[in-house]
Amino acid sequence: MPRINRPVLIRVALGLILAGTLADAHGNVAPQPVNTDALPDVGEEWLIENPYRADKAGDEVWWQAVQIGDSGFNQNCARCHGLGAVSGGLAPDLRFLEASEYGDEWFADRFQHGYSQDGTTKMPAFGEVLGQKAAWAIRTYIETRPEDGALDASSDRLMAIRDELNGGAADTAALQAELNGIAAQVLTASGAPKADSAPLRAALALDGSPESQKHAAEMLTIGLSAAK
Repeated sequence: MPRINRPVLIRVALGLILAGTLADAHGNVAPQPVNTDALPDVGEEWLIENPYRADKAGDEVWWQAVQIGDSGFNQNCARCHGLGAVSGGLAPDLRFLEASEYGDEWFADRFQHGYSQDGTTKMPAFGEVLGQKAAWAIRTYIETRPEDGALDASSDRLMAIRDELNGGAADTAALQAELNGIAAQVLTASGAPKADSAPLRAALALDGSPESQKHAAEMLTIGLSAAK
């Protein structure tokens, strides 16, 4: 699985420093609370490595962190860093921040303390307001973004699965297994061990009911559209 080298991470950091056009936007954002009750406690002292990463916490905790981080990021960070963590170019694209202790330590420091330049807030400090559990949930969500083009090879098959699900007579158990197989091959931009992808969300949505088939088909439609 690819890893992002230190020069790339340095460019991410420099991007935050140079993003002066975002100063007012960042400075005026009031942090929105993030409900992290479903996540395991991580103690009072700030960690330097993500405790909710899939290979450390297990799939159940990881998935809780992804969902909580999804909400937390899109409420507090997307205004500058882009919906789904896909930057429009004015702020760093955090998907490429290396999923390692090195990248985690940098992320935790910036999340806790923010960044100011010449007395102007470029990024507010979220640490005391949102807390460490929210930080690592957001970090988990960011690092699980698929790399660009991650669904290209499977897009035709995913569209066919979507159509089968919309038809209402699908073998959901077989399709769920196939979706999980496709999801396991999706690479992250950060090098994190597991991606939060459209096929994974579709597979998790399936419970055998007609309503779940429609929901899974919708997950695939949204994911394939976003991947274009």
